[in-house]
This record gives sequence, structure tokens and C-alpha cells, in this order.
Amino acid sequence: MARNKKKIVVLGGGFAGVECTRKLEEYFKNDSEIEIVLVSEDNFLLFTPMLPQVASGTIETRHIVMPIRTITKKATFYEGRVKNIDPYGKIVNLWGSGNKRGISLHYDFLVVALGSETNFFGMNDLEKNAYQMKTLNDAVMVRNRMIDMLEQAENETNPILKQSLLNFVVVGGGFAGIETAGEIMDLLLDVRKYYPNIKKEDIHVVVLEALPNILPGFSESLAKFAQEKLTEHGIEIKLQTAVTSFDGDEVMIKRLDVDKDAIDDSIVSSIQSKTVIWTAGVTPVNTIKRSLFKTDKGKIIVDKNLEVNDFPGVFAIGDCALFLDPSTQRPFAPTAQIAEAQAKIAAKNLHALIRNEEKTEFTYESKGQMAIIGKRTGIASFLGMNIHGIFAWFLWRNIYLSKIPTWDKRFRVFLDWTADAIFDRDISRLKFMRREPEKEYKVLDEVDDVW
Repeated sequence: MARNKKKIVVLGGGFAGVECTRKLEEYFKNDSEIEIVLVSEDNFLLFTPMLPQVASGTIETRHIVMPIRTITKKATFYEGRVKNIDPYGKIVNLWGSGNKRGISLHYDFLVVALGSETNFFGMNDLEKNAYQMKTLNDAVMVRNRMIDMLEQAENETNPILKQSLLNFVVVGGGFAGIETAGEIMDLLLDVRKYYPNIKKEDIHVVVLEALPNILPGFSESLAKFAQEKLTEHGIEIKLQTAVTSFDGDEVMIKRLDVDKDAIDDSIVSSIQSKTVIWTAGVTPVNTIKRSLFKTDKGKIIVDKNLEVNDFPGVFAIGDCALFLDPSTQRPFAPTAQIAEAQAKIAAKNLHALIRNEEKTEFTYESKGQMAIIGKRTGIASFLGMNIHGIFAWFLWRNIYLSKIPTWDKRFRVFLDWTADAIFDRDISRLKFMRREPEKEYKVLDEVDDVW
């Protein structure tokens, strides 16, 4: 009987992978002939929209992670990193380590939702010296860095060095960059009272954005409102500005030419800063780039049903899939909302494929966009309305709270927000060693490429 089972393997434990798995569980909950397998590098789903609030200390770290085993019911879960995918042999290989052996998983149907990683556009010094805002570890490291810089600046007598310690640069004016800048400014201003030698005007947060405006995707009026509020809050925004290097002490920047969309070498400047937070771009993971699937700019090419060309029964969704917006002929933005929408269609089409029914084309209609830009201030485009101010901030909190998969985590986040409104922020710095990202895996990847 077991040999007649059909196995669906879902790769990726982000929004796309987990949502697709949950939908598949709904479709096949009473079907003993369908086996569902979910593979993720971590054993939890990270609620990334709230990462900036972890960095600012508003939310406790464990409250935005949901153990995958608690939010899936039928699926078999494997914690592991994908080594390679053989779409001809229908096998997925997972890396082993000193503590566990590698695993090979056979599949009948496959969903690739491996997401993306930070793109530094070939700038190695930035990759080495800049902080990121993509994982839970990143958020904790950023918070530790803020506190560390305050501690050093409090007793620093050299005014030039003191200023460089209190200059914080956020690269990227999208959702992650703007929300991160707002949250860290709130943190710095709230805890400044514990540092009598640091004045409000000493703290300087700068956002660098290569485009002519921040928050692309919002209306011009909402983006302008956000920029005005951020400026009022003390955050400096430099538009059409590109970072060219960062050595750990100095950020080199160049002004972009408006007409030529290129860098004007004649306008070069620098910012003395010890801290750069990079949120300016993502790229598909190396497993996808070196796979046998047809790709464009590292993303897997899919058809209108999200099925991978040349490999029936294989679907790609989320950040690693290339699907063009029909209205702009440009790829959709890498957002959780789009990832979940694609996950639902992929699950529906897998069900249709197994039941010999007609598949559904993926079409996307935005339900709205929201961003918080500082204390009790936000912007939202919702149900055709543009909203800003405290109501948009309140709307953001309620909607994102409702999207957390488990009730216990919702309650914990709500308690965190309540405590933040009543009590002062904790300025304890947790001592973690900064780890080189995926150093062991990089070596293994190189060996695998040689083989």
C-alpha cells in the first residue's frame, strides 16, 4: 500500500512554504494515499515583518518564531538545508553534518519555496562589515550594536570619534529599511536618558535610497508623508544615493544621475559611521542558481500556473520564482503577501493535478500595503484608501497580529506591546559572538561544485 502513495515535498519554511503545506494538508487531510513532507533549514517560521521591533526591543525574540511542528498537522517535517535538487531523478538531497547524516528524499511532486538571501551586489567589504535585517540573529545583533555604540559613546572624549559611534546608516528605503530606521531611532531616543553625556542632537540616523523616493509601491502622497514624518523624527533621508563601500569606519556614497540613471563620479562623499544596516536587496539562494531549472537572474522561470517549465509536477513560489506582474511586466516584489498568495494557488494546482482537474492561473490583487514609520505613526493603502498617522499604525498592529499563526504567540506579542507602552526599554546587551554567515556550507558548496 505504501508504494502507491504519492509524496509531495515542499522545500522552504518561510511564508510561502508553510502556507503551501497548510493548504495541502487541508486538501488531503482525509487522503491516506498522499504524503506531505516539509523541509526547512530552521524548525520555525519567522514572522519577518516584526523583525525591526525585535531589533528595537519592543518585542521579545522568541515571540515572533512559531515552531513548524506546532502549525502543521499531517506533514512530515525535516530540519535540514537543501544540498541539491535532481528534477530528473525526482530526488532532493539534504546536507549532513558532524551530528547528523545527509538525507535523500524522493518525491512525486515538488514545491520549491527556498526564498532568498541578502544581495550585496558584489561589494565584499559591505558583506563583511555591514549588519543585516533578515534573520532573528540579525535583529538581535543590530540591537546589541545600538546598545554597544551608546555605551562606547557615553564615555568617549574625542568628539569626532563620538559622532562616528552615534551615526547609524540604514541602506535601503523599502519597507525593511524604513521600518528599521524608525524602530532604531525610537530605541536610541527612548534609552538616551540613561546616558547623560549623549544629547538628542548627537544621535544621527541616515537612510540611503538609490531611487528618487522611499517606499516604492505606495502612492506619492503617502511616501511623501512618510518622509516628512521620518525627517521630523530626526531621521535624515538621502535619495538617489548609492553606497560604494564600507570599511567599518567610513561609508563611501555617490550621488546618482537623475537623467542617466547612472553614478556621477564627480559627486562623491562619505559618512563617518561604525554601523551600517543593509536592507537594499535580495537574491535567490545558491541552491537555486546552480540547479537544473531554467532561471532568469537566479529565479526559477514558471508558467501562468506557477509550474516549472520542462518539469511537470514541480512548482516554484515566493522569492525564488520569477513571475511577472502583467501590468508592469516586472517581477513582483518579494513580499510575504505575494508569497502566501502564490502558495495557495500552488497547493490548489497540485490538488487539481492529482485529481486530474483543471489548474488555476495565478493572478494577484493587492489587499493593501502598510508600514510603521516610528512611534504611533504609520502609513497604509487599504481598500482603495490612503491612510496615515496613528490610525494606520493601529491598523498595522491589528492586521499583522491577526496574521501570526498561533494564538499563544499573538497573545505574547500583544503583551509585549502593552509592556512597551507602560515600562521603559531594557538596555541590557546580550553578548553573542558575531558568526560568519554559512561559512561551513560555503566550503561544502565549493566542493560540491567541483564534484
